Parts: sequence; structure tokens; C-alpha cells
Amino acid sequence: MSHALQLPRRNPRAFLALAALAWLGTYLALDPAAHALVGALPVDRESRLGDALQFFFYDAPKVLLLLAGVVFVMGMVNSYFTPERTRALLAGRTEGAANVMAASLGIVTPFCSCSAVPLFIGFVQAGVPLGVTFSFLISAPMVNEVALALLFGLFGWKIALLYVGLGLGVAIVAGWVIGRLKMERFLEDWVREMPRVQAIAGGGGLALSERIDAGFASVRTIVGKVWPYVLVGIALGAGIHGWVPEDFMAGIMGKDAWWSVPLAVAIGVPMYSNAAGIIPIVQALLAKGAALGTVLAFMMSVIALSAPEMVILRKVLKPPLIATFVAVVAAGILIVGYLFNAVL
Repeated sequence: MSHALQLPRRNPRAFLALAALAWLGTYLALDPAAHALVGALPVDRESRLGDALQFFFYDAPKVLLLLAGVVFVMGMVNSYFTPERTRALLAGRTEGAANVMAASLGIVTPFCSCSAVPLFIGFVQAGVPLGVTFSFLISAPMVNEVALALLFGLFGWKIALLYVGLGLGVAIVAGWVIGRLKMERFLEDWVREMPRVQAIAGGGGLALSERIDAGFASVRTIVGKVWPYVLVGIALGAGIHGWVPEDFMAGIMGKDAWWSVPLAVAIGVPMYSNAAGIIPIVQALLAKGAALGTVLAFMMSVIALSAPEMVILRKVLKPPLIATFVAVVAAGILIVGYLFNAVL
């Protein structure tokens, strides 16, 4: 084994410092490299094709690099937040404060809508209130480290914080409303009849080198799973950036049409994507004149209310509870869209 491969275990702090410098150097080189690559091709840089290629060659490695870096860091952080420890933190909490805690935990935990069924069952067994569980299940896919990192890299910290605040607000309020409706009877019978288990804390006692290993494991798992979505999303974004007229997008997703926000939500719900795939499309839509509130509503509906997630949740929820979940979250997303179109 080479010295480079042994460094994470022998001197993990030095490895992290060197890795951070290498990541930053690569990131700073992306823009000139993309310009050089487009300049070397037999296309006019000012043409629509040249503009689309510039968008793709810059954003594809940029998004993948941001994704790998943040997933690595969050993989280390997530070693403190196992499913067992997450259940232990939420079990026994009262509503209100517990909704806030659950939604906040959704930011730093790696669970997506694909994990909805086992997480839901685990929360019920640990005695977590239904509304608190929904706050977590809304926040975890919608306000995650991938969305935060990509929004920060593509739009800056103001838009990133805006999205985090809105996502947390929707998750907290929607979970609280569902909890107030007392709809536990609409859990599937086999879920309600499960014996309660004691949630235990876990995730401590690991060395820094083991947490680095956890970071690499997250990169292999998450980036290995989502990179096709990233490339497809960026390719679609490049097409929008290069060929879709600004007036067209401003008319469909602008501020003036009252129906633009509900249309954006209606389009977003049946789509199946994640933050990594949808954010490059969001970037292109905004550049073409789409309104921020409408685009945020579209993005939230894609990530938080995907049709495949509803199919998965049907295994543990009866239709009235699924319908209530969709209606409450959709209402929150619509309010967000209209509010920011009115203010910004």
C-alpha cells in the first residue's frame, strides 16, 4: 500500500487538509478549462450550441465536484446520526419543539424518500408522534446537504439560505398540522399493531479515520447513484439555456400569470428526480426569466412530493392520510411560491 493510501489512517488531519486544497484547486480551474474546451471545438462560442456546450462543460464537473465534496463531509457527519440515534433524539418529545427538531435533523441526515418506509416504521415503533415523523420525512429529502451545496455553489448563500428556511418552514408547519388532525387511525393496521421498541442512541466512539472511511463510503453510494441524474439534469438545463427563448419561459413561469405557481407544482409532482438532477434545470429556468417563487415551488414539489414516494408510502399509510399529506405540503409550497413572487 502506498503512502498516499495510508495517509487517511496514519494522519487523518493532514489528509483532510491536502484533500481540501486539491478540491479547491480543481474547482477554481473549472471555468478556464470549460472555456478552453469549447474554444478547441469547431463551434462558434457565441452561437446557441456554443452557449449550451459552455453551460454543460462548466456545470457538469462543477456540480459533481460540489456533490462529492459535500457528500464526503456529510458522510462523516452522518456517522453521528444513525437511524437508531435519530429515533432516540425524536422519541418522547412533545409536538411543536419536536417538529422543529425533526425538520432540523432532516438537513443533516442522509435519508431520502426511498428510505420512507423503514424510517416510518422505526419512528412508529419508537413512539415518535405522527406529525413529528412527517416533519422529518418532508425535510429529509427536500432540505438535504445535496440541495444546500448545489444551491450555494450555483446561486450563492442568499438563495441557499432562503431555500433552507422555506423548506424547514413547510416541513415544520405541515408536520404540526398533520399531528393536530390526529390521523393515526389511517396508518395501515399492521403498522399500528407493531410492538413499541426502545430507541437507543448510537454512532459514537469512531476514530477520525473511520469517519473519513464513512465519508468515502457515502461518496461511492450517493454520487455513484445520482450522477446519471446530474448529467441528464445539466443536459436539459443546457438545452434550456441555449435554445429556449426568454420570453417563453417568462410567460409560462413568470410573476404575471396567477396560474404559473400551481402549474409548476402540478408539473413537478409526477416527476422523479432529486436535488442533484433538478437544480441545474432550476438554474437554467431562472436565467431565462422564470420567477424565483415559481421555480422554488417547482423544485420543492419535485423533491418533496414525487409520485414514486407516494407509492412507497402507500405500504404504510391509508389513502386519506396520503391525500392529507399531499394536500398540506402542496398548500405550503403554493404559499411559498406566491409569497416570493409577490415580494421579490
